Amino acid sequence: MSLDMIHDVLSWTTLLPILVLIVSFNFLWHKKCSNREKKKLPPGDMKFPLIGETMEFFNAQRRNQLFEEFVRPRVLKHGKIFKTRIMGSPTVIVNGSEANRFFLTNEFKLVKSSWPSSSVQLMGTDSIMETDGERHRFLRGLIGTSLGYAGLEILVPKLCNHVRFFLESKWEGEGNTISLYRSTKMLTFSIVFECLLGIKVEQGMLETFEKVLEGVFSPAIEFPGTKFWRAKKARMEIEKALRKEVREKRKEMEENLHSNEKEDGMLLSRLVNAMIKGEISEKEVIDNVVLLVFAAHDTTSFAIAMTFKMLAQHPDCYSKLLQEHIDITKNKERDENLSMEDIKKMKYTWQVARESMRLFPPIFGSFRKAITDIEYEGYTIPQGWKVLWTTYGTHYNEEYFKEAQSFKPSRFEEEEMPQYAFVPFGGGPRMCAGYQLAKINILILVHYVVTKYDWFLLHPQEPITMDPLPFPSLGMPIRFFPKQN
Repeated sequence: MSLDMIHDVLSWTTLLPILVLIVSFNFLWHKKCSNREKKKLPPGDMKFPLIGETMEFFNAQRRNQLFEEFVRPRVLKHGKIFKTRIMGSPTVIVNGSEANRFFLTNEFKLVKSSWPSSSVQLMGTDSIMETDGERHRFLRGLIGTSLGYAGLEILVPKLCNHVRFFLESKWEGEGNTISLYRSTKMLTFSIVFECLLGIKVEQGMLETFEKVLEGVFSPAIEFPGTKFWRAKKARMEIEKALRKEVREKRKEMEENLHSNEKEDGMLLSRLVNAMIKGEISEKEVIDNVVLLVFAAHDTTSFAIAMTFKMLAQHPDCYSKLLQEHIDITKNKERDENLSMEDIKKMKYTWQVARESMRLFPPIFGSFRKAITDIEYEGYTIPQGWKVLWTTYGTHYNEEYFKEAQSFKPSRFEEEEMPQYAFVPFGGGPRMCAGYQLAKINILILVHYVVTKYDWFLLHPQEPITMDPLPFPSLGMPIRFFPKQN
């Protein structure tokens, strides 16, 4: 065999495996592309790269018309499930109680929480908003100890004293006209800190937290002058103050061997006790306190404001609610605190509050991310895509709520509704941990306002706007007069 022939054989011997590899790779690639093409994506318009329909989404949200201007037209065009692109991410928006149930109950299995980078950085990377699986369950259980029935039953007398003192000092001390929304924000904020955490509220604390909130949905650009930059600075101030409180609490608990988290019943004590045991870190304590403050005060104050808005517009409902509270006071001594049994009797009041939250949900919904390809309703939601469920997708749907645009508190007694149709605080493993606290706050405040004051709203038809959460655009001014006993 000549040298040229040997060279040719060796060359083919070397090239053959490479050619086989290339052919195999091409085959597999085309097969993968073919499989992708077979996947049926939900209908919809992704529009422009990166931007997509982000501007339309946020413009509708700011006007508190997310459902009417953004979701409803696309549902009519594409159906209950459709695709779009928001904030640079391909996103599937789902509507209906079954969709809510499917995605909310499959947390950690098919989807995971997926908030914008700005929200994660400002709320805390180690909060229950971001943790998954067993870690999430452990942290939620730890927080839930203070927010469960037993913990809240102990808290009720503190809440009553706090609310009465607040009304007497802040309302009556300011004349007879105040901003109801601003006032309830101050009240619910101080309740979280002083009644639940055992931390005294200092002047300017609420304003600092509000600066953080302003940046949670803004682009995560840490450049001087941007919303996110200001929010990040405020977050650092909060961290510094909370770190001081946490370390002082730890020192106090370690110095007193007989002191433990059960003595004062405060959530901060429970969290610090877990930190002393090595179960959680200092950062986890701080991040979860920050998240809890936002979750427990901002949405609750809006729910309270909307409850009074609806009562002002429907005097017949107000008369029925007022009678419920008068009946409760008949069996109480003057200035005697409410009990958990009294709160259980406020059935119609809770119907009014729930109907108010149905029409004006404190949250518009939340984002998830597909952690695997998801087959749903004949469509494929690819791994990595976002999924957005909305409260409006069911709250305003005649399929679940007859005369959905009407205010009918009795529907929560008379009508049967599917699970996950009424979702003002979410659902599944990530349902708002402060839901029961919010309920008790609303009922206690309503009780003391309606039994101690005559009142009326100056602008009962006041429009609602969003930035980034919903709020009454004029602050909901209220005029009140102490009742003559």
